[in-house]
Amino acid sequence: MNLMNRFITKNEKLKLKFTDPTLLEQMNERILSWLPSEPHEYIIICIGTDRSTGDALGPLIGSFLSEMKPKHLQVYGTLPDPVHAINIEDRMKEIFKKHRYPYIIAIDASLGKTESVGHIIADVGSLYPGAALNKKLPAIGDIHITGVVNISGFMDYAILQNTRLSIVVEMAQIIAALLAKIDQQLTGAESRPSQKLNTNKKIPDPASSSQNSEARSQT
Repeated sequence: MNLMNRFITKNEKLKLKFTDPTLLEQMNERILSWLPSEPHEYIIICIGTDRSTGDALGPLIGSFLSEMKPKHLQVYGTLPDPVHAINIEDRMKEIFKKHRYPYIIAIDASLGKTESVGHIIADVGSLYPGAALNKKLPAIGDIHITGVVNISGFMDYAILQNTRLSIVVEMAQIIAALLAKIDQQLTGAESRPSQKLNTNKKIPDPASSSQNSEARSQT
């Protein structure tokens, strides 16, 4: 891709079927183009719970990625230690206390149209976890990745619970491999914040956040 094309597409979201053989290369290039040029503390927040098959995408990714022992990505949200609706606000406070100015990649499962099932979506901006289930949770992430695990419709909670595990595991493996590929090309901050970061950055206020229609809703 030449520089002009890269400039044009830099801020456009990317949506690809998880079986697309070019997914790793395309998403790796797109996500790297979104990352800041200065070293940061890169945080991966994998949202979800293993109590629901469809919602297990996040913690599965966190567990798979942790097993790969990334050098520059710090992972929150695994099968043994998930980040979910009940503890997410406390975990965010913990992250911002431990990492002064983190650059966060938020990851979650989503529901969407029939033709979108099995797609992985990467986009700039925050993720609004729980939007499809009408849960008011804080906006999370500088960029986000979602996996469309099932169709959206009546009783979304039941749909998540009845999602096939096989597609969730396959998508989790692909996204974990993508993040591992990105990790290999990063320069870590070694737990020190960059001197050029915005010191006014703070945890988003859930009361002031509007729900994002792209996250956990009609995709």
